[in-house]
Amino acid sequence: MRIKFLASAVPLLIAGIVAGGEFSTNVRPCIALGGTSLQIATAPWQQQFHVSFTNDRAASTVRVQIVGRPELADFTVIDDIDTTEAQSCNGGDGIRYVSVAPHASAEEPVIYLSQDGGADFRIFVQSRAFSIHDAAALIVGSRRAPASQRTAAL
Repeated sequence: MRIKFLASAVPLLIAGIVAGGEFSTNVRPCIALGGTSLQIATAPWQQQFHVSFTNDRAASTVRVQIVGRPELADFTVIDDIDTTEAQSCNGGDGIRYVSVAPHASAEEPVIYLSQDGGADFRIFVQSRAFSIHDAAALIVGSRRAPASQRTAAL
């Protein structure tokens, strides 16, 4: 029984590795930054840096305000998945990954989401592909990009 299970699991594991850790072709949260893309990591070997979230404003290192109108935001995500810019994040060697860690280390950003003012960033999200957490992780992760790549093309 164990050998049959192992024999059936190995091809799936190999297919997952060949596909880069992806088992679906859905659009993943991603933004283009100059010549590279910043994307939410979906497999452990893709993680280049982490962010985490907190419900304690005092424990945060970055504050992100959720706003109700796109014109108030520094970073806006509105579904339009069929654009060429959304497709520009797929594949290639220029992808950098952000993952959301359950706990932060001292050098990793800790994000506090709220609707209160006085934030470092303001975001507006109306999307099927991006969650508010994805958008916040990507905008904070873009801050870690080299200065020459900080202009985001969405």
